[in-house]
Amino acid sequence: MSTTPSAPTGTQAVERGPSTSPAETLRLLLRSPSFVVGLLIVAFWIACALVGPFVVPHDPYEADPLDSLMPPDGTHWFGTDQLGRDIFSRVVVGARDILAIAPLATLVGTLAGTALGLVLGYFDGWLDRIAGRLIDALLALPLVIVALAALAALGASNATVVLVIALTFMPMTARTVRAAVLAERHLDYVAAAQLRGEHAVYIMLVEIAPNVLPPIVVEATVRLGYAIFAVATLSFLGFGVAPPSADWGLALSESYSLMTGGAWWTVVFDALAIATLVVGVNLVADSVQGILQP
Repeated sequence: MSTTPSAPTGTQAVERGPSTSPAETLRLLLRSPSFVVGLLIVAFWIACALVGPFVVPHDPYEADPLDSLMPPDGTHWFGTDQLGRDIFSRVVVGARDILAIAPLATLVGTLAGTALGLVLGYFDGWLDRIAGRLIDALLALPLVIVALAALAALGASNATVVLVIALTFMPMTARTVRAAVLAERHLDYVAAAQLRGEHAVYIMLVEIAPNVLPPIVVEATVRLGYAIFAVATLSFLGFGVAPPSADWGLALSESYSLMTGGAWWTVVFDALAIATLVVGVNLVADSVQGILQP
């Protein structure tokens, strides 16, 4: 005897249990100390990126050889670098480059990975098996090695850095979304949409995608921390933002050799900036994951 799939009304609630509204999710996040601390750290650096160039005490690009390698004092709070540029002003302004590239790369990689994961999870079969093996092969390669090889072939620029990081994140996101879609594709609401004659694209985007949104959000917040570190690493290796930018990774690359001469301030503050931003994003990501995927 064949059975007819039940109507979608009420089916999702029965099979998933009670869902959490966005307002309730936000309320739970704001009750998490780690989320609040992480959010304040990220908000601080966002504010630096937006208004920093207008409030810094010195021109971050103005060189003064007479003041080179000055230690921190009342005039130069973080000291000066080898060209006499104010490090505090450069650290504040340097947030702009990394916060322009890393979130954009994360967004592009998340969207591309989500689209691929929806297709693989919904259609399954031979396409899923072939693509799954390719994804596993890509995930076995270190991110930085893949990025360096791609940048060496394409040339270093902000656009290529965004594209390369997005492409390296896409397989990870696709695998996560595919697993979530596989858990959804055989539920009654999907079968009901198929019986109504809905197109596969409609079913994936309108029916399934909203129900796999939590793991996508979690994946995006986690990948943002990796993206920030990847941008800084590529800049340090000379494949990121070009001089005379105040980018933190580039500043570390230009100044790390000076630590042997005792000029520790040329490295420490840029390194702390990267560390605090990554820690802030990871605190937010951990809190979001704890709420959306307990």
